[in-house]
Amino acid sequence: MFKKILFLLSLVTISCGQNLDSTNKYLDYSSRDDKLSGGVKMIEIETPSGKFNVWTKRVGNNPTKKVLLLHGGPGANHEYFQAIDSYFPKESIEYYYYDQLGSSFSDKPKDQSLWTIDRFVDEVEQVRLALGLDENNFIILGHSWGGILGLEYALKHQNRMKALIISNMVPSIPDYIKYANDVLAPKLDPFVLKKIREYENAGDYTNNEYLGLIEEHYYPKHVLRMPLEEWPNPVTRSLAGLNYDIYLKMQGPSEFGVVGDALLKEWDRKNDLKNLKIPVLTIGGQHDTMDPKQMEWMSTEVQNGTYLHCPNGSHWSMYDDQETYFNGVTEYINSLP
Repeated sequence: MFKKILFLLSLVTISCGQNLDSTNKYLDYSSRDDKLSGGVKMIEIETPSGKFNVWTKRVGNNPTKKVLLLHGGPGANHEYFQAIDSYFPKESIEYYYYDQLGSSFSDKPKDQSLWTIDRFVDEVEQVRLALGLDENNFIILGHSWGGILGLEYALKHQNRMKALIISNMVPSIPDYIKYANDVLAPKLDPFVLKKIREYENAGDYTNNEYLGLIEEHYYPKHVLRMPLEEWPNPVTRSLAGLNYDIYLKMQGPSEFGVVGDALLKEWDRKNDLKNLKIPVLTIGGQHDTMDPKQMEWMSTEVQNGTYLHCPNGSHWSMYDDQETYFNGVTEYINSLP
């Protein structure tokens, strides 16, 4: 009996040792150049306006699965992605938080000429090179504006990527505007919608009452389906750190479509989706600010597409339909050859 107990204990020890060994490899920073900073690396980038630094932070080690997270906004930051900490490590997926130029931990130049799609694409390429990511492991997960940036990067550099994940973003801003105006706006209280339209017709996009009406009546239905006072801390911190100058120039004053002369207003890549050969996952939420049917359609237009639908999700499906979102994303990443 005593020998049997010792034998069973030895099996437990071996099993635990194997699990610890696997965990230790994933969390072993001993041979990495970012060990001193706990995975943080400031990357110097070249721009037409000079050199600046952008902030990145690596979590984990995996030679075949390295995910660069492209946050939305434009002008938000990495913080709202932090729910990933509850899912990616247990799947041994290596991932990189990253504040784009102008956002939070990165440099914040005041030069308006820097806020263009092409300049951001060039920035991502410089970050990729600095992090040593390549076609055997480099996966982009871009959410919202980050989905635009990821798609634009892939259309230019897909030969340097393993896969692309476009989260809660359609391939056409004009279609996004049409969906907001024709489908979602009529669902608002008529009095609220009338007040919103009055401000828009007057071009008074930064009026506090205008923004307050959208935040109170639109955001909890289509941006993140929770009462505003219950929005998760990573989200509220990220929003508090928003660089509004970038956001206003590229997106406009709010998530209620794109208005005014925002730079992204005419962006449309529907006809270019067919050129993507790499694996592409698109993610849509049933209650999103954008049409989930179009996000599904995107997956049929690329050459190797998959669609993940979040039936309870909105624009931040990673929070209001979290299990569906992250189980789907991790399963997809693990399925890549």
